[in-house]
Amino acid sequence: MTIKRVWIEEGCIGCMLSENICPEVFKVDGEAEVIELDDYSPYALQIMEAAENCPVEVIKYELEK
Repeated sequence: MTIKRVWIEEGCIGCMLSENICPEVFKVDGEAEVIELDDYSPYALQIMEAAENCPVEVIKYELEK
């Protein structure tokens, strides 16, 4: 599974869940941000887990077709 793009929409509450699940991709310093990577594939399952468990549903990702 290849993830092409990861982003966080407006409304993040900075709960640290994303960074706790996948610190290689997410950094939370008040509000979460995505660390730019050339390849998110090694972290696909963690990215999907963070998105599914986000309490405000603002973590998004796009799969490569």
